[in-house]
Amino acid sequence: MPVYEYTGLNSSGKAMKGILDADSPVAARQKLRGSGIFPVEVREALSRPRGLPSHPVSIFGLLKGVKAGEISAMTRQLSILLGAGVPLVKSLEALISQITNPTLKKIMAQIKESVNQGNSLAFSLSQHPKIFSNMYINMVHSGEASGSLDVVLGRLAEFGEHQQALRSRLKAALAYPVFMSLIGTGVLFFLITFVVPKITKIFTEMHQALPLPTVVLIQVSNFLLSFWWVILLVFIGAIVLLRYSKRRPGIHYLWDKVKLRIPLLGSVNQKIALTRFGRTLGSLLQGGVPLISALQIVGKIVGNSLIASVLDNAVDDIQAGKSLAATLSQSQWFPPMVVQMVSVGEQSGELEAMLNKIADTHEREVESHIMALTSMLEPFMILIMGLIVGFIVISILLPIFEMSQMIR
Repeated sequence: MPVYEYTGLNSSGKAMKGILDADSPVAARQKLRGSGIFPVEVREALSRPRGLPSHPVSIFGLLKGVKAGEISAMTRQLSILLGAGVPLVKSLEALISQITNPTLKKIMAQIKESVNQGNSLAFSLSQHPKIFSNMYINMVHSGEASGSLDVVLGRLAEFGEHQQALRSRLKAALAYPVFMSLIGTGVLFFLITFVVPKITKIFTEMHQALPLPTVVLIQVSNFLLSFWWVILLVFIGAIVLLRYSKRRPGIHYLWDKVKLRIPLLGSVNQKIALTRFGRTLGSLLQGGVPLISALQIVGKIVGNSLIASVLDNAVDDIQAGKSLAATLSQSQWFPPMVVQMVSVGEQSGELEAMLNKIADTHEREVESHIMALTSMLEPFMILIMGLIVGFIVISILLPIFEMSQMIR
């Protein structure tokens, strides 16, 4: 059944707007009049609003119009309502009434209508792959099959909250260095392109030999003043080319390999991937998803093609009768501690708990590494900016000293 957006007036003349489901626009208008609302405009809501990107941008496959925190909050509320014994359709209606994001509100209205028609919640969610990932849908399907949908939704919400908290902490740690680098670059660009030319103009008009640092400064200043747009275009072109080339499997594989081997940041990227591996696989197994299906899902969202290929091999090895730990031990990207914890989890039947411990351990290590790197980065940035400013000052003062000596 289609979903319609409407604007109208109530009996007191107050403007109202919202969404409702109906067989046709005429039926929607009749439904509004029956509820005491005079319809002014009624139009069908699109399942994918125009202007939104067609590619996922997060682990849940979210559109830019929907934030990860909104999905986590909605999932948590639905889990609480179902746990309190509220029927699924009534729970969805309650959620829709308090969702403020118009994109998410339309999607949830369509999901509610699909469930009301007799479809499962997992099937209804699968009709919106840009909002809900394979992991989300598979866990909901397992929850419906086992009769523990509220528990599974609670785990999904906890998983999303963990990811959001880690992302927020990383952003907070990187905010100051990024802000300082932007401000410092802007200040240096202003000095070289606006302040320096006015000062060095006096030196060039004297037609005398200038010290090498001053000549270099004048040349750099003239270049930036004349070709700053070229530098900007090259920078933007490099970003676009990098994003485009990463879509090619060979280049994407090479880029992922570089991310794991780059000094200082390589270990951080590896730990982030291992955190995502442990948290996602543990949540899927706790949600009742079979190990092979869970590994296939994790391979798609782990964020690194090298580690994803290891998980693909693990699927084949497990189907051949081997253990997960045996496959992971053959890869250099899974440290011995991770392999040992997975092995202990398989032998004790507590694999989910061990995977969550792996995620917790590496999450803490990622935070400590980021904090250490940012603490090293701040004095390094100050040193670099100090050297550049010192070079500018010396380049300006040297001709002045030479002129003062000539006057004497």
